[in-house]
Amino acid sequence: MTARSTRAGQRPPFTATVPGFPRIGAHRELKKAIEAYWRDPALAPELADTAATLIDRRLTRATATGLDSVPVGTFSHYDQMLDVAAMVGALPARVDDIADHEPGSGSDPERDPSADDLLPTWLDRYFAAARGAEGIAPLEMTKWFDTNYHHLVPELDPARPFAADPSFLVAQLRRARRHHVPARAVLIGPVTFLALSKMADGTVGAPLDRLPELVDAYRDIVDAVADEGVEWIQFDEPALNTGHLPAGRDGEVSEQWRRLVVHAHVRGVRVLAQTYFTDAQRTVDLLSGTGVDAVGVDYVAGAAPDLSALPTSTLVVAGVVDGRNVWRTDCARALGALAEVAQSHPVAVSTSCSLLHVPHSLAAEPSLADEPELRARLAFGEEKIIEVVSLARALHHPNCERIRRNGILADAETAANEEQAEQTEQTERAGQPDPDASAAAVEHEVPRRKGGVHDRAPFPERREAQRRRLDLPPLPTSTIGSFPQTPEVRAARAAFARGESSAPAYEAAMVREILHVIDEQEKLGLDVLVHGEPERNDMVQYFAEQLDGFHCTSNAWVQSYGTRCVRPPILHGDVSRPEPMTVRWFRAAQDMTERPVKGMLTGPVTMLAWSFVRDDQPLADTAHQVALAIRAECEDLEAAGARVIQVDEAAIRELLPLRPEDRAAYAEWSVEAFRTATGGLADHVQLHTHMCYSDFESILDLIRDMDADVTTIEAARAGFELVDAIAASDFDLPVGPGVWDIHSPRVPGVDEVTARIDHASRALGPDRVWVVPDCGLKTRGWPETRASLDALVKAARKVRASL
Repeated sequence: MTARSTRAGQRPPFTATVPGFPRIGAHRELKKAIEAYWRDPALAPELADTAATLIDRRLTRATATGLDSVPVGTFSHYDQMLDVAAMVGALPARVDDIADHEPGSGSDPERDPSADDLLPTWLDRYFAAARGAEGIAPLEMTKWFDTNYHHLVPELDPARPFAADPSFLVAQLRRARRHHVPARAVLIGPVTFLALSKMADGTVGAPLDRLPELVDAYRDIVDAVADEGVEWIQFDEPALNTGHLPAGRDGEVSEQWRRLVVHAHVRGVRVLAQTYFTDAQRTVDLLSGTGVDAVGVDYVAGAAPDLSALPTSTLVVAGVVDGRNVWRTDCARALGALAEVAQSHPVAVSTSCSLLHVPHSLAAEPSLADEPELRARLAFGEEKIIEVVSLARALHHPNCERIRRNGILADAETAANEEQAEQTEQTERAGQPDPDASAAAVEHEVPRRKGGVHDRAPFPERREAQRRRLDLPPLPTSTIGSFPQTPEVRAARAAFARGESSAPAYEAAMVREILHVIDEQEKLGLDVLVHGEPERNDMVQYFAEQLDGFHCTSNAWVQSYGTRCVRPPILHGDVSRPEPMTVRWFRAAQDMTERPVKGMLTGPVTMLAWSFVRDDQPLADTAHQVALAIRAECEDLEAAGARVIQVDEAAIRELLPLRPEDRAAYAEWSVEAFRTATGGLADHVQLHTHMCYSDFESILDLIRDMDADVTTIEAARAGFELVDAIAASDFDLPVGPGVWDIHSPRVPGVDEVTARIDHASRALGPDRVWVVPDCGLKTRGWPETRASLDALVKAARKVRASL
């Protein structure tokens, strides 16, 4: 079966594409340029040049690799939701007084002045909305569906009409035209933009009420795209399938989408509705009568939809290559899915979602040079594009059935070479873990779903034992874990990693920093201290480096939000803990103070969520292995004298399945993993957990079932809405709603923090409230950290005095 034999009877308008690209740069070039601009706005030309270089490199490379439709508009200086807010005039009113950005010419007469078009006039207002500024609170930030990418949450004010400004998108399209790239304009669709927005404080209505008005603004953007001679526009609409569209809106959504498509057709532009992260059935049903020209379907995360409602001329952009994980594609499965779709509709091959979620290229990752078997199983962004092109060529090849039976595409040039394919298949099979061995390996000493995993007493009994041992005041103060990582700390850690510093010298440097952090906390008057984590590069990578079964990369960067990047470890085998991981640092800190110091660990679910995880066994089995390793570390910390241990599950909400029918099973195994990891602690050891930047109201029952003694949760950036949600629920365990947004450079005042603590104390009762920042402090500087924690402690004491 080939695409030529479809009932549509025609070759697709394009055959190979992806929904989007990474944008931060293989070596984080954009991060460095943006942060330099924040420090010195005179460096605007350098930021513009970096953006232009990254865009040009990406566009020309994509075309050279063989994509015949290239997404343009997925580049962003911070976040695509924020890009759309700026392009439709929906930045918050509080940034209005910030002056327009005026690009400078720079000192190099040879530089390309058109690069300045990539710094739109609203750039400084945009950054203020993202990060905050003096007297300006930032927008709320939350997770992008069930990924570890964070997006900004636009605030919509009905008094501020939408007004299109497509200049930023047009600047990118013009660069594509210069390079003769077959460009497809891309932006987040109107329904998804509104579904993920919120109403500004003090306003009434629902964001989706403004859909007709927003579609009018999008029509203006379509006009600008048409004026550039671009034939396709892609609207990303994952919200249609993921439970973010309220009931009763289907008819309105279909009608407004029809208006948008009709207008695009009048202007000679064809429309792709792109979905991802779950099955596309609802999108297919909603948009089947709108005249949409193409639908992007995620064939990795969801079941294949019934396409019979779509006209046979509708292009199906089939996401058969996984855009979220790093394993090579099962080409037999992928070609089988493509051939099935090709029986009824023209097909283009794609990744399941944007390549934003994977590293750039295996070629940029030196750590895999000594791991040939693991490397043979991997595909990063560049390799996934090659897989897409290879699959597209194979689908149209006369020997498609033979290639599908063999199941392997060696590369874009030898896709039909059966002999080469067979050799590659044998190599890959040699590198795959044995499923039987993997299944047997999870049967360890702690039984699953049976008694004995969680041996602690009920919470009221534990609370009394902990009160006697800790003797803390009402509204106790603490932090989440990390403290500022100064250039000196990073340099010492890097020198040790490169072998330029001895183990004793490195340990001495870390202990000096721990002493400094403990001293600072005692001066500030915090009640429960932390050692500051100077030895940790990342809360997941640090543990992955010490656990068997993980591979940690050196340059496989992935954007988490804005300029924040992480290197997710690759969990490729069975997990175990060879030796204690944190005990020596805890002991060093606790020996320096009489106050309790928290032992700091990362929980099993977060270890999975922020890694690229093996796909040859259920996540529950892998989580159980990680939980056993964390359990052993908890027990060693308790034996070392820890009175408080924090096991962070920052990503517990992130992995919640998008399909409601899958959530009960997830809740069962995720809670079981956490309780396996922590259930061996004595009742007098206070167990904390931390969660950040997600919608936690929907999982309060799951959090309660985790049964931590204290749960600290991000709340400041979201306006403390979570506190009211907890107060209205039957969740009755102690919580620490974050009172200071650490992702913004602004320092909160004492009165501001006092108001938040008083709010929480009145809503929940002072005996249930801890006073903490939103998250760890490693990205902040010492001056703002001292000032903010000083305000936090003073505010807590002020509210205590009023009790």
